[in-house]
Amino acid sequence: MRLFRLYLLLLIGLGLSVAACSKKTVSFNSKSNAGGLALGTDSLTTTSDTTAAPSLIAKRTTLTKEQERAAKEKEKAAQRKPKKKKNIFLGERIKKGYVKSGGKGKNQRIETFYYLRSFQQPNPYAPARYVYDPKKRRIIKATGEIDGNQYKVLHGPYKKTEGGKVVETGYYAIGTRHLRWETFNRENILLTKTHYEMGFPRDANVTYYDGAQKQVKEVIPFVNGKLEGDYVRYNENGQLEWDGQFENGKRIGTWNRYWGFRNARNRLRYEYQYGETGYDPEVTEPVLVKEYNRNGVLIYEKDKLDKRGEGDTARPGMKK
Repeated sequence: MRLFRLYLLLLIGLGLSVAACSKKTVSFNSKSNAGGLALGTDSLTTTSDTTAAPSLIAKRTTLTKEQERAAKEKEKAAQRKPKKKKNIFLGERIKKGYVKSGGKGKNQRIETFYYLRSFQQPNPYAPARYVYDPKKRRIIKATGEIDGNQYKVLHGPYKKTEGGKVVETGYYAIGTRHLRWETFNRENILLTKTHYEMGFPRDANVTYYDGAQKQVKEVIPFVNGKLEGDYVRYNENGQLEWDGQFENGKRIGTWNRYWGFRNARNRLRYEYQYGETGYDPEVTEPVLVKEYNRNGVLIYEKDKLDKRGEGDTARPGMKK
């Protein structure tokens, strides 16, 4: 009986060992060649990635002579300074200028302005015409026909400073005041503001001799209902008869009366003096300062000369 049990146990052990040797390996891969994929290359790197990779060593490029010349010209063009813009005002080419006066420091006065590069004669009927005198280095109010070889006609922005403070700004157009003009005190408080149209105050009362309104008779300047600015009156032959200036409704400065001869343009006859400003008491009776005869010879000067009763017919420049 014992032998039978021993024999049975040996058979069972032998059967188990055979079963263990014949057991198949279970694969979790969906394909039978999973082992082959494990031996392949990484899918994130290919031969094309390594063979076509950019080189870190700069390659020397050979240029033709024409290409080298074009490259140099391009480099020079890049280094070349851009051309300055031409100063143009109201379609006219202008040039900048300035004048200094009044000493230094707080008393120094600087006027910055522009003038025409190509001379043009201002409107002869304008109440006032302004030019720059290069020899005397100052801006003056012109009378009569302007000599283009001697003066520069103002045209463009204008600014005046005193001690570094702006006290006046405006524009000139062909020698006449144009657009808005303003004056300030040194505390930058606005004192006056006047609008001009080619020399004529916008609110001026202008009368003419003809219906076509080409021949001016008189220009009476008004600003905010008050007499303010340059006054002029012409004879019917187009020659100047009177000119002067108003301020705060009063005549101020020098007033001139002319002979009005056609062949002697703007020949002065009388020169009268009124108060310095329109804020002083009004001068009802002006002072005669100078008088000239019909030939343009000075025959009277206050406190210096009086030849009015001599009937001198001499002309300026004649030798006695």
